[in-house]
Amino acid sequence: MVRGAARQRLPHTGPASRCEGRRGGGVGGRERAVAAAGGSGRARQRLPLTARSAPQSCRPRGGAVPQAGAQVRRPGGAAGGAGLCPAAPPVGMLRRRGGLTAAFGAFRNRAQVRRTEFTLKEIMSSGGAEDDIPQAERKTVTDFCYLLDKSKQLFNGLRDLPQYGQKQWQSYFGRTFDVYTKLWKFQQQHRQVLDNRYGLKRWQIGEIASKIGQLYYHYYLRTSETSYLNEAFSFYSAIRQRSYYSQVNKEDRPELVVKKLRYYARFIVVCLLLNKMDVVKDLVKELSDEIEDYTHRFNTEDQVEWNLVLQEVAAFIEADPVMVLNDDNTIVITSNRLSETGAPLLEQGMIVGQLALADALIIGNCNNQVKFSELTIDMFRMLQALEREPMNLASQMNKPGMQESTEKPARRENPHKYLLYKPTFSQLYTFLAASFKELPANSVLLIYLSATGVFPTGRSDSEGPYDFGGVLTNSNRDIINGDALHKRNQAYKEMHCLHPGDLYPFTRKPLFIIVDSSNSVAYKNFTNLFGQPLVCLLSPTAYPKALQDQSQRGSLFTLFLNNPLMAFLFVSGLSSMRRGLWEKCQDYLRKINRDIAQLLTHSRSIDQSFLQFFGDEFLRLLLTRFVFCSATMRMHKIFRETRNYPESYPQLPRDETVENPHLQKHILELASILDVRNVFLENTLDDY
Repeated sequence: MVRGAARQRLPHTGPASRCEGRRGGGVGGRERAVAAAGGSGRARQRLPLTARSAPQSCRPRGGAVPQAGAQVRRPGGAAGGAGLCPAAPPVGMLRRRGGLTAAFGAFRNRAQVRRTEFTLKEIMSSGGAEDDIPQAERKTVTDFCYLLDKSKQLFNGLRDLPQYGQKQWQSYFGRTFDVYTKLWKFQQQHRQVLDNRYGLKRWQIGEIASKIGQLYYHYYLRTSETSYLNEAFSFYSAIRQRSYYSQVNKEDRPELVVKKLRYYARFIVVCLLLNKMDVVKDLVKELSDEIEDYTHRFNTEDQVEWNLVLQEVAAFIEADPVMVLNDDNTIVITSNRLSETGAPLLEQGMIVGQLALADALIIGNCNNQVKFSELTIDMFRMLQALEREPMNLASQMNKPGMQESTEKPARRENPHKYLLYKPTFSQLYTFLAASFKELPANSVLLIYLSATGVFPTGRSDSEGPYDFGGVLTNSNRDIINGDALHKRNQAYKEMHCLHPGDLYPFTRKPLFIIVDSSNSVAYKNFTNLFGQPLVCLLSPTAYPKALQDQSQRGSLFTLFLNNPLMAFLFVSGLSSMRRGLWEKCQDYLRKINRDIAQLLTHSRSIDQSFLQFFGDEFLRLLLTRFVFCSATMRMHKIFRETRNYPESYPQLPRDETVENPHLQKHILELASILDVRNVFLENTLDDY
């Protein structure tokens, strides 16, 4: 994730997802910018490290700690073939290479060997006479030091990877996985020698496992494949179950305690993304106790910052305005990723385009909104709306009625996503250009903007694409030659305001835009210059005062796009619901989505851009939810002003979609199921 310059720093450069030894922090630190930015969701080679294909050397034994015995394949490598990473060379054995590159490489490797030998002598001499140590044990410690040093170099080098693009980073990730695989196997096979001669401690083993977990996490960020997120959870969970960090508090070294706190913060991020809220609550309690012990034992300056981390995650997990309850009043955790039955199916006779969503830029700049580190609740919700539920291939193949086949089901990829938190204009434009450049044929680029509105400063003689304002992607003041440029000076426009005209160059390819802002209507004045499919879904610019202000807990418009039933319950004044009724309403809502899909595809006056995007499952679901949101607000008694309604470019034919009597009847029936029909207008068409 990329962020702007002036941002709140988490303690010790950010605990949430920061790779050790790197700048930035939290879900969106500098390493997050590297991890979230790189890679593309299309035609890329994949490391065989999914939940079922990950090598045993990098997977927990019995669901816990990785075990030895397998190798990691580099992207594109075949098992047992040339794609396998060669074993780390023993000390003193260097590969032969020619020319200046060989000389430099040999010099670098010799320097690394000398450092390893110095470390070895230092460790050995601390335990007794160096000459008494058998040669085999000496070599074991030497090889371990070499692998440990090499793994740290590769891990810290992640910061230097390009922030975008799909080719440059994959080979580096492959080498890093290779070395950590060997390191993990090596410490397992030689644990006794390393305990006796090296003094290997449990927290050091935990550090290695934590680094592997971070690699999986960052690989998820680059590929958007949730299976890697599950692997990261497995490693972090194993560290907790095996209590690798339990002895850290007994040592008088605050930096080790900080490592433990960062581990907890990273684990929390992964659990949030996997909707494991029960685990999150346990982790928050444990982290709170650890922070209290840390600040009590050491005179630290970061107590306030760590307490702020606790406050952020506590607010994040309570952001949903409606609770779904079991019969025993425990909270049901609902997932909002795309399921098999989520998007309405394309029925026979529906004529739609064949475009596919390939890339998405999720941009957030809402200062008053709940966030954890640098992931706002709106960004989090849109992130999940653009991912599929992890598919269990075994259960799919065992479904009744499915024919047996030797072919595996086709792998369905998630669109690749860039998470940009408070990006500057130059950062945002760089990522836009990179996505545009790498967008395959017949693919769509989605831009989601959740940001403060920037309004025109005065009347203009013209009404061009830069005269209606836009949205502010970074709220920092610009610095020119060391002087702050005051934004109230009408001679200047906001530097980091994204105007509709800024996106014109990218309309040369299919573009799908979602704007959630107080000035979203600025994007209503779009012009399709190149004739490519183009759709803008625009939020209301204001909400009724009678509606309880929930802006800190996320935008109502984005909530409709992420979880329409929860948003419907909220505007109906409900704050909780039993699970049985929730599932009944979800079934009825799926029926409403199917009918909305028919309304859109059977409309004779709808702009063809909508139908061009309708062939993609993610975009089809977003469009049907947008229509449901707009129809609901137009029927609600307290949504009476024009600015309370969502809009779109091009405009939808109202009488055939958002004001269709058949759809209005469905909404009233859903309200009747919930016993909230009184908050909606009965004779809606007569009120227009």
